[in-house]
Amino acid sequence: MPETLEWLGTSYKTILSPEGSGGAMSIVDSTSPPQSGPPRHIHHNEDEAFVILTGACKVWIAGEETIVKAGETAFIPRGTEHTFKVVSEEPCRHLVILTPGGFEGFFAAMAKDQCKIPEDMPKVIEEGEKFNMTFTGPPLD
Repeated sequence: MPETLEWLGTSYKTILSPEGSGGAMSIVDSTSPPQSGPPRHIHHNEDEAFVILTGACKVWIAGEETIVKAGETAFIPRGTEHTFKVVSEEPCRHLVILTPGGFEGFFAAMAKDQCKIPEDMPKVIEEGEKFNMTFTGPPLD
C-alpha cells in the first residue's frame, strides 16, 4: 500500500509511480485544505492533469482563472505558469497526473523536511530546481 505523506496540511499518496509506468507517468492522490494552494510555478519537463474528485479549486493557468469542480479536470502543458487555490468550504481531493513521472519526489522531499512557506522558500526553491520546477510568484489571494 502506498505511503501517505503530509506537508502544510496537504496529504500526498503516489498511487502510480514512475517505476509502475516505465517512467511514462505518475499519479498522486492529494487532499488539500480550504484556502490552500502553492505559489505560482512552472514544471519544465512535465505535463500536468489536475482531476478534481471533491471540492473545488480556482485554477490559474498563464493568467487565466477558472473554477474547477468535482468531476472536472484542468490540463497544464509543461512550461506553463500555473497555480491553484482551494475555494470550497470542504477539503479538495484531486489527482495530480504528471507525464513523464518523477516530480512526485518533490512532495516526498518537502514532507520529509516539513518546509514552511514563505519562511523556508529558499529551501523550497532549491528543492524545486532539482525537479525542474521554477517558482514564479505568490499563491493566489
